[in-house]
Formats: sequence, C-alpha cells, structure tokens
Amino acid sequence: MGGKVPGKPACQILFSEALRQHKHPSTADSPPPSHDTMSQDAQGVSMDRILQEISAVGHKLEGMDNAMTALTAETRSMCLEIAGFQSQISGLDHRVAAVGSQVALQTDRDQELWYLRSKLTDLEDRSRRNNVRFLGFPEGVEGTYILSYLQDTLPKLADITFNPPLEFQRAHRLGLKRQNGKYRPRPIIACFLRHGQVRQLLQMSRRQGPLRLGPLEFRLSVVFSKETADRRTAFLSLRPRLLHLDVKFGLFEPARMWLLRTESHEPSMTQRT
Repeated sequence: MGGKVPGKPACQILFSEALRQHKHPSTADSPPPSHDTMSQDAQGVSMDRILQEISAVGHKLEGMDNAMTALTAETRSMCLEIAGFQSQISGLDHRVAAVGSQVALQTDRDQELWYLRSKLTDLEDRSRRNNVRFLGFPEGVEGTYILSYLQDTLPKLADITFNPPLEFQRAHRLGLKRQNGKYRPRPIIACFLRHGQVRQLLQMSRRQGPLRLGPLEFRLSVVFSKETADRRTAFLSLRPRLLHLDVKFGLFEPARMWLLRTESHEPSMTQRT
C-alpha cells in the first residue's frame, strides 16, 4: 500500500486520523454555531470582564493596603513623639512641684524673717523708750555738766515738779561740734532713768506745745528705731485729708494712729505698715 506509514499498523493510523478530524473539523464540514453556543460565548465574555474588574479592584485594594501600612507607620511615629512629650511634661511637673515646695519654704522663711524683724524692732523701741531728743538748746549753754543742766532746766521749762527728782543715765549732743555759729545748734539726746517722767514731759508737750524759756523755744521728741520712725512718718500723708474732713486724730506709741469718729464718739485705732 502506497498510503501506509512504515512502522505503524493500519488500524492505528485510521484511529489517529479520526481523532484529529473530531478535534479539528474542517470549515466546510462544520455546521453553523447554534444559539446555545452563542450564549456560552457571551457568558465567557462577561466572565472575562468580571475577572478584569475584580483584578482592578484587587489592585486598588493593594494600593489601599500600602496606604494603610504607611499611615500605620506614621501613627506609630506620632505615638512615639507623644510618649516623648508626655515624659517631658512629667519631668516639667516634677520641676514645678519642686519649685512650688521651694516657694512654700521661702514663704515660711519670709514670715519667720518678718517675725524676727518685728521682734527686733520691738526690742530696739523698748530699749529706746527712755531716750528723748531736745531741739533748740544753744551750743555751750549746758556748760561742762550737761546732766546737771538738764536736771535744773527741764522742771522750769515744763513747769512740773518731779517726784522723785529727774535722774538720767546719760546725755550728750549729737554730731560733731561746728566752729561756725551760723549752723543750727546740735540736738541733745538724754536717756531718762524712769519712763514715767518721760511720759509726763510728752503729755505736757502735747498739751502746751513747744517749751519756752524767755525768747528761746525748745522741742522734744521720742527716739524710735528707723522702721518705727518710717511708719510714723507714713501717717503724715493722711494728716491733710483728716484735717479737711474735720476728723480728730493722734499718734500712740510706737506707731498707732487713733481717729475719733463723730457718729459713735468712740476712738478707733489703726496701725500703718
């Protein structure tokens, strides 16, 4: 046989040919596509589009996943920064608490210092309560013994009979002696032995004003500490206003002002700080 293929049986050749024609039929012999076949083709096309859309959605989801990963990393970074800020704020809180304790301690120390200063001022005023400053005595009028001069002259000036007689611990003039007579005479400061005699002189001076002996005029004042003197001076700014309001007033030792209220006729006291 001319159509035989050497090496293969004839039945095998025929079976291969029939299988080929079954898998790939010729165009001339193939029948026209039926309605079912066209529906299957349309379904295949729709399935391809769905798969494409699903693929596109997958790509979008992948992009969103990447964005979420970046956002998570940024959030973690912000959390770390916030944790750092919290630690700094905690450190500042501790520092503020320490400063507050120091301020409280300083306040206590200031109060203690104010108390000690007030006690020191009180002790200084008490140690000076018998000291009286005299103004107006001419230079050299006291002679050699100033104590004897004051013991003889003050009862005459004040028109007071002291019983027991005046006694002093010490007395002297303040400052250096000036040779030129144009300067004012230096004041005399005397320390009385008895405080009751100081009060007698002060009460007389408040009632009668300056002491006079012939043409000479003498004034006296109590010697206070600097802080008490400053507090007493602070009342001077109130005097014009009180005089304008026709309010009676005065000063008590060491630095208290009394005011006479007209409606109650009762004196009230205030202290200038």
